[in-house]
Amino acid sequence: MNKFNLILSMIIFGTIGIFVKYIPISSSTIALLRASIGFIFLLLVILCKKSKISFKSINKNLKFLIPSGMFLGVNWILLFESYRYTTVATATLCYYLAPTFIIIASPFVLKEKLGVKKIICAAVSLVGMVFVSGVLNTGFSFKELAGVLFGIGAALLYASIVLLNKKTRDISSYDLTAFQLFISSLVLLPYVLLTQGFSGVKLDAKLVVLVIFIGIVHTGIAYMLYFGSVQKVKAQTAALFSYIDPVLAVILSAVLLKESINTLTIIGAVLILGASAIGELEKQ
Repeated sequence: MNKFNLILSMIIFGTIGIFVKYIPISSSTIALLRASIGFIFLLLVILCKKSKISFKSINKNLKFLIPSGMFLGVNWILLFESYRYTTVATATLCYYLAPTFIIIASPFVLKEKLGVKKIICAAVSLVGMVFVSGVLNTGFSFKELAGVLFGIGAALLYASIVLLNKKTRDISSYDLTAFQLFISSLVLLPYVLLTQGFSGVKLDAKLVVLVIFIGIVHTGIAYMLYFGSVQKVKAQTAALFSYIDPVLAVILSAVLLKESINTLTIIGAVLILGASAIGELEKQ
């Protein structure tokens, strides 16, 4: 069930690009609204379940939850900045260095055994991501270098979130995710106010529906599933499954948005999913 929830969360994350494509506001504002709506949604879920937030559990894990919540918000900012300075393909490739960082760090941070097969599978997945991203067809300028650095920074923070959450103990996925989204909102709010603010946001029914959907499904539900399951599987397994997100995003963009998909993309998808499947066959 934990692996199923992890896969489901990756599928949800993989569809967010389709929705964001039709939201005419800045990426940082979308990120702030995602975190805020997701936080409110989880509070309502907790109330509907007639359960109470365990402040004792939160306090017990505070040293992990506060930095991971901050990293989550800053992670979004850096990723969106990477999109500004370089291509989506390059930013995506840099961002998905995160699983590699997790695999490398897990033996030292989590004391997990790093098998040869895991290393090979991670390498094959990374090669596949190169094909999927289309980065082979691009070059680098000074501006793109800045985008690469933003992307790598986002990847490091994403990897840090996974590793920090693996260290939490005796806390429900609801409490964990809600608190992290709350912290993320606190981080994103001043960033939005200090950059573009909300002056350019023009509300209409379509915008409201899309933003609420992203806040509830792609943030509240998806992160609840992700953080609730990633605690219970090996960090290396979570790293490999995370590649489902970008592969699905590429496929849906081709089918629903009619964006081109070439042979290299197909080869990359096969390498990524194949490596993930083979990695799972390893005795753990």
